[in-house]
Amino acid sequence: MAEILPFRGWRYHERFQKNMESLLSPLFDVVSLSQRRKLYQNPFNSIHLSVPDGSDAGDLIRRTLGKWKSSQTIIQDPVPGFYVYYQYFKLPGAGKTICRKGFVAHIRLYDWEDKVILRHENTIQNALDDRKNILEKSCFQASPTFGLYLDDENEISGFLDDAIADPIYDVEDYQGVREVMGLIHDAKVIRKIIRYIKGKQIILADGHHRYGSALAHKKAKRQQNENYSGKEGFNYHLMHLCSAKSEGIRILPTHRLVRKLGISDQEILNTANRYFQIKEVDEAHELEDCVQNKRHTFGLIFKNRAYRLVFLPEILHHEHSTPEVIKNVDVNILHLYFIDKVLGIPMDKQFTSPLIEYERNTNRCLSEVKEGDAQLAVLVGEIPMEQVIKVCKSGHTLPPKSTYFYPKLVTGLVFSSINESDFEFPYEVFQ
Repeated sequence: MAEILPFRGWRYHERFQKNMESLLSPLFDVVSLSQRRKLYQNPFNSIHLSVPDGSDAGDLIRRTLGKWKSSQTIIQDPVPGFYVYYQYFKLPGAGKTICRKGFVAHIRLYDWEDKVILRHENTIQNALDDRKNILEKSCFQASPTFGLYLDDENEISGFLDDAIADPIYDVEDYQGVREVMGLIHDAKVIRKIIRYIKGKQIILADGHHRYGSALAHKKAKRQQNENYSGKEGFNYHLMHLCSAKSEGIRILPTHRLVRKLGISDQEILNTANRYFQIKEVDEAHELEDCVQNKRHTFGLIFKNRAYRLVFLPEILHHEHSTPEVIKNVDVNILHLYFIDKVLGIPMDKQFTSPLIEYERNTNRCLSEVKEGDAQLAVLVGEIPMEQVIKVCKSGHTLPPKSTYFYPKLVTGLVFSSINESDFEFPYEVFQ
């Protein structure tokens, strides 16, 4: 099962400690253009190591790394450790503070067929190529992906709590989330955590493109290395690991915006009537509540009218080409029946189609349609964690952007290098 290692993280020099909040940035796939412009103004913000301002991201990151290392903007910790990472947050409209507990480690890269790292989403090739290029030229991982392990016993939470009691960082991020990080250097504790995770499968919750690009990079490097041992740095990947049973696991919906299609709203409704029960609603902003926790229910928003769509259950009885484990998943129904059959965008074209955009904010969906920038928006509900686990274990996948684990991890607290000079260490001491 999963093999993990502690690592010698690269972190901002202590002279930046008081300004850590100004150095954090959103992950590359969620940072907006307006956020980028603002963050680029700070020459030391972590955005320059994840989404640099220029055409060749790999070269830019490589050059920035050289400057930051030589000037000691970032320095490498002298000994390996696990970086305990807690996020304290509140959900919209809720008063209770929730804590998502986890730790950051190096994890061995496994092929999907090995069924050690389990995925639930498809990936887009262009995004894979972009991240692979960055890894090839920099050998640097600016932010961890997000993995979940099934933890009925909760055996290692005490070690994590002990480490977070004396944090190296305690800051607030752009989401209003409190980001706290501690360190585990105790070799005995590290050994116990390694042994515990070794018996687990890991569900890849977020970061499918970064993991996929790291896997492609590993395969390319292995072919080039005649003396391959399996211990090289390129065999490992930076991941934040969290118990799937944690109360801090929250999956929020990601809605779909559709640009101008060349077909009328009425034509869309006429075709949708074959697959959905359609009911017009008076207020579009009420649709978000209409779809939450209601199976096979979606909100359809046009510029001047809005509808609740409920998928006709009898259609599933005649659906034999889709695997049972995913054919009942709402987001799959949305893509297969509404986007494909109603809107006429085939499944195999959807993920690269310029007509489809993904938006988590409902108000933004409403304004985009109202102002005419999009022809329509489709609101979806949350996907239960239990359903994600079933899909992962089945080996099947869902469309991209099927899940939005909240809160997002941030970039800037700790970085990882898989360059051999940075990675090399007698890790046998932790066995």
